[in-house]
Amino acid sequence: MHSLSAMGSFRGLCLAAGNCLRLCEREVFPSLKLARKGDLKMTKGFCTKPQQTPKAPSQTTDFYKFRVPLHKPTPWEKKIMIWSGRFKKEDEIPETITFEMLDAAKNRVRVKVSYIMIALTILGCIVMIFQGKQAAKRHETLTSLNLEKKARLRKEAEEALEPKTD
Repeated sequence: MHSLSAMGSFRGLCLAAGNCLRLCEREVFPSLKLARKGDLKMTKGFCTKPQQTPKAPSQTTDFYKFRVPLHKPTPWEKKIMIWSGRFKKEDEIPETITFEMLDAAKNRVRVKVSYIMIALTILGCIVMIFQGKQAAKRHETLTSLNLEKKARLRKEAEEALEPKTD
């Protein structure tokens, strides 16, 4: 009999906690109501699920429900797939591919292009350094080139001002 009274008080405690929670949801925290499952009904202090008619699972809806969206690649995207190393030939590329596969290929091509641009920039810097050293050996500096240009322009201006005697 002692265990029966303990069960009754436990049930009362659970009911009080549920009532307190509902009061908090309604009054203080209305956003909590959205977080709880809305398909439960309260009847005589107990939660019960509403009666639903069981639906026969449709194979077509289940198939499309979890299907990954596919994309038909354009000729340019096919070339990207080949350049990225995903496929060896254009014949190997399937008719439809996932967007994730296409994004991965584009990212791989972007990285390859950036590496090529880095290499070309370093090569261009080395070539410019080499040409600059060769010009310094020939005594071709910007200062000397500017002085020569100014002297040539002065000479042309003096010739234009002189009267022509024929």
